[in-house]
Amino acid sequence: MSAVRTSFRSSPVGRRLDHYLVSEVLPLLVGGLLVVVVLFLLAALVEVLAPILAKGANPLLVAKLMAFKIPDAIGRGLPIALLFAVLLAMSRLSSDSEIKSALAGGVGPVRLMVPVMVLALGVSTVSFLNSELLVPRAESQVLQTQRDILLDNPRVLVEEGTVFKDALGRAIYIDQILPGNELRGVRIIQMGPGQPAREIMTAERGLIEPGSATIVLYEGQRVTYRDAKPVTAASFEEARLPVQDLQASLNGTSDEVQPVNLPLGELRARIAAYRSQSLPVYREETALNRKFAEPLAAVAFGFFGVTLALYTFRTGGGLGLVWVMMLTFVYYATWSVFRIMGEQGALPPVIAAWAPDALYLIAGGVLLLLSTRR
Repeated sequence: MSAVRTSFRSSPVGRRLDHYLVSEVLPLLVGGLLVVVVLFLLAALVEVLAPILAKGANPLLVAKLMAFKIPDAIGRGLPIALLFAVLLAMSRLSSDSEIKSALAGGVGPVRLMVPVMVLALGVSTVSFLNSELLVPRAESQVLQTQRDILLDNPRVLVEEGTVFKDALGRAIYIDQILPGNELRGVRIIQMGPGQPAREIMTAERGLIEPGSATIVLYEGQRVTYRDAKPVTAASFEEARLPVQDLQASLNGTSDEVQPVNLPLGELRARIAAYRSQSLPVYREETALNRKFAEPLAAVAFGFFGVTLALYTFRTGGGLGLVWVMMLTFVYYATWSVFRIMGEQGALPPVIAAWAPDALYLIAGGVLLLLSTRR
């Protein structure tokens, strides 16, 4: 029997089986990826972008923002799409007795996994390269586009009590924005990290010049401080205040690139800098582990999908589309819970990042053991 299986591995029949299995999974992978990416983008459109469109945001800038979110959606969607594809393809092969025919023809369970696992490794590689090369650049463009939306029409982002920041460490408070980009109740505070205010500018009226990063203040006052005590005070009729790298978030989105979307070298450098200052690094260390765990989830999914198909074949059961979808999105739910716990320090970063993968590997191992005993 071992000789038969050895010859089968390199035989034309074995290669045809590999091609056949990949051809079954690959179209479902592409289709599943398209569905997942569209779902992620639709969720962003409904929760974040639709409200700012309703306030008059430039549709072209919003479309540009969505386009720059595609690499991140692909990175998150690739492993999930593979799990969906493997479960659906192997379920069909099991229900049509094609797995039975393969096993009867001398194909062992391990041999059946080989093409799926090779495909899973390919998906993991593509996912990692995407997260390392494309996502950091795209996320930087996302932040720049958010600033462009703000400068094009400030009303879409500003609500009463909204705070903006810029690269010079200034906090900009705006009570209200009226039609024509006119500001009311403007307060600009200059301070350093952990230090009291060094300068405060207030104005009853202001204006953000369209297409520029300049705030024009009218009928205001400027007060400087030293050791939290006022030093000078002066009134002005008009003042122009250029701002640098204005940071603005869209309805709760972040105004900075998330640690997991940074290149590896930059993320490691940030962790080292935070440690040297005795600052917590739960979020960054969780992100560092996620950089590897999330792409490699595809390998765990490939293994789990094949072993589940073998188990259902042995037991005479089957997987419907509803079960396939539930098992696919169980990962997303567990990933969300463990990620939050890791970022908050409730779990070690290694466990928080790798636990979802480990759950599918353990479940696959149990299913393989059970199926070989039947």
